[in-house]
Amino acid sequence: MINIEIELEKSLKDCETSKVLDAMNYSLLAGGKRLRPLLLFEVCRAYGIDETVGIPFACALEMIHTYSLIHDDLPAMDNDVLRRGRNTCHIEFDEASAILAGDALNTQAFYLISQANVRDDQKIKCIEILADCAGINGMILGQALDLEAEDKKISYEELERLHRNKTGKLFAAPLMMASVLADDKVHLKFWHEIGEKLGVAFQIQDDILDVTKTSTELGKSNSDIDNHKSTSVSLLGIDEAKKILAKHFDEVNEMIKSLDINSDKLIALLDGIRNRQM
Repeated sequence: MINIEIELEKSLKDCETSKVLDAMNYSLLAGGKRLRPLLLFEVCRAYGIDETVGIPFACALEMIHTYSLIHDDLPAMDNDVLRRGRNTCHIEFDEASAILAGDALNTQAFYLISQANVRDDQKIKCIEILADCAGINGMILGQALDLEAEDKKISYEELERLHRNKTGKLFAAPLMMASVLADDKVHLKFWHEIGEKLGVAFQIQDDILDVTKTSTELGKSNSDIDNHKSTSVSLLGIDEAKKILAKHFDEVNEMIKSLDINSDKLIALLDGIRNRQM
């Protein structure tokens, strides 16, 4: 079993000492669910390939995710002070160091992929996938839509578009990258759709947890409420939100089971995500 915490620590070992590196390590090694690496590893296993080949790609995904959290927490964005049970990066260090730490994690992610021990065509395709999912047609678009939605009521359709981009695209990336590493490019769009559905479900879960758990229990600030943003709960009510949540997870499971892969452990991971309480 791969220890992603050890691999993440190793991923920054060749960087020169600086305050920015301290901030990178502070945020990257702060724990968390590590869902994107876990998804990548489980899809690799489902295809029957050695999951260790996915280590640099898994670390890159977690770097992109961490950079997005650092920037998301900044005063210009959500202005959060608590992340993963401790100070956000800009509170622990300073705003400039947090910005640079996020920038550095973003670029380091692509450097890691460039050094991976796989074929060049696989590296290039994975770089394309990650850049697209994390960029202006993916996570960045979602964040922009999120900022535009502050202090206004939007429709549930608009909220789902936001979630598909801000969260769903970065859930799609590990699924698609693992598919590339397994030399299955036929199902890339299929995995992309699965990732988007999973991201929407994950965000609905977050909305439900934000109203049923305290920030201390969650280990992060309930900033959507503080910033007067529309959520699936505020728009649909908690009962309807739970119904849509279940529908998305059911559809994801059925889609994966339709593939000719050994998906039992992947389904088990998804069931664990479905039942999470933080």
